This record gives sequence, structure tokens and C-alpha cells, in this order.
Amino acid sequence: MRGGGERGRLPAAGVAALPALAAAAHIVSAASWLAGPRRAWLPALSGVGSPDHVALTFDDGPDPRSTPAFLAALDELGVRATFFLVGEQVVCHRRLSDDIARGGHELAVHGWTHNRPWRPAPVRETRRLARAALAVAEVSGGAPTWYRPPYGILTGDRLLAARRTGLRPVLWTAWGRDWTAHATAESVAATVLPDLRGGGTVLLHDTDLHATPGCWRAALAALPLLVGACRSAGLTVGPLGEHGVASRAAGARGVRAVAAGVTSRWSGVGLP
Repeated sequence: MRGGGERGRLPAAGVAALPALAAAAHIVSAASWLAGPRRAWLPALSGVGSPDHVALTFDDGPDPRSTPAFLAALDELGVRATFFLVGEQVVCHRRLSDDIARGGHELAVHGWTHNRPWRPAPVRETRRLARAALAVAEVSGGAPTWYRPPYGILTGDRLLAARRTGLRPVLWTAWGRDWTAHATAESVAATVLPDLRGGGTVLLHDTDLHATPGCWRAALAALPLLVGACRSAGLTVGPLGEHGVASRAAGARGVRAVAAGVTSRWSGVGLP
């Protein structure tokens, strides 16, 4: 009996190493935010889709000071996009979130708060992500598909939380650096376009809640330039849901499961 018990027990050194291993797994997966390696090795995570299409996405909202201006501009351009919403913002601005959905735009999940994951916290991350997904689902009327973590930092516990919640992580192939103090419409376009190809996913922000005050105006003014460049190249612009990102069978099953029982799966979820 003693021998069997010892065989089933981790050596003391192995037990002591577990926190270090967990920390390593937490950090190593976060390296996926590096654009070059991600595009080469993980094209689906980068949001690479149909070669005749560009996915337009916005992070960090909704924000009643700025999001309505983006909705008006997109309507004028005849473009629909994907909005990655912060859960607590959705709850605070339900009517504006409804306006995004009624405009034909796709609603996705950007976490419950816009925080940085300094330490592994898998249970907490799952609860927060599930709460955010429920808030988005209640507005859109269906289970969301996409998840983009704040700052694009996809740590091990955030990846696990996404799998448990039935959400599919997706980042970007091109961004506008539209959060900086010196951003202009021209600088945003000049930053996006060299990295933009057919099948690409563009990251912009429809708010300055987590950036330099007023910087959202640069992204807003850049929209006609970016959409015009895409159309001149024969590319259509739209949401991720129409982008044709290569699917994963497990992820698709998870999304279908959530769609079948969003209330039962996420109801009662609260912060730890």
C-alpha cells in the first residue's frame, strides 16, 4: 500500500515547481500578441479570413461620448463592423449597446473590465468573462462568438476562460495606434495600410476610456480613408462574422452549446 501511495504522489520538488509552471503557462501564451509570429503561426487567431474581405473591429466601448459618432460614420459609409464591448460598460450603457446591435453591427466580448492580467487567476477570469458574455448576449439576443482580451494579452487563464465560456479568441493583423496623443487621421491610415491585405482584421478604438483623451477622433476621421482604400483595392469591409476566419470544430461546438442555453449556462455568474 505504501508503494502505491508513493507512486501516486508528486515528488516534493515537483509540487514546489507547480506555481512556476503555472506562471510560465500564463505568460508564454500571452506572447501571441506579437503580430509577426502570430500571423505566421496562428492565422486564425490573427483574424485572417477571406482574401477579398477586410474585417473592421473596434475595442473598448460602448462610450456615449464617442460611439454614436462611429455608428453615424459607419452608417454613412454603408459599413458594418464588429464591436468588442467591455461588460461593465454594456451594463452601464444598455441603450447605446442596443443601438450598436440595431445598426446591424456584430457584438463581441472584450472582457468584464479593461484590466491587465498580472497573475494567473483562472476561476476569476472565467467568472468575469462569463459575466461579460452574458451582458453582451442579453443585448444582441444571441450568444456572442468572439473574444478579444484587453491589450490583446491572451494569457493561459484567459485562453482557458474563453474555452470554458464557448468564446473564440481573435486578435488582429493591423492596428492604427489610434490611442496615442499624436494620432491623426493620416497617421492612423498610414499605420494600418502597410500591414493591411485582403483577409486582414483591423483594430481601432471607438473610445478614449483607456487611452489619451480625445484620441478617438483620429480613428473616426480615418474611417473614410481606410474604407476607401479597401474599396479601391476591390476589397469589401465588414464584421468578423462575414470574414470567413478558419473555424475550429471544438470552438464551433462550444458556440452552438452556448447559443442553445445561454441563460442556463451564464445565469447567476458573479464576480468572485
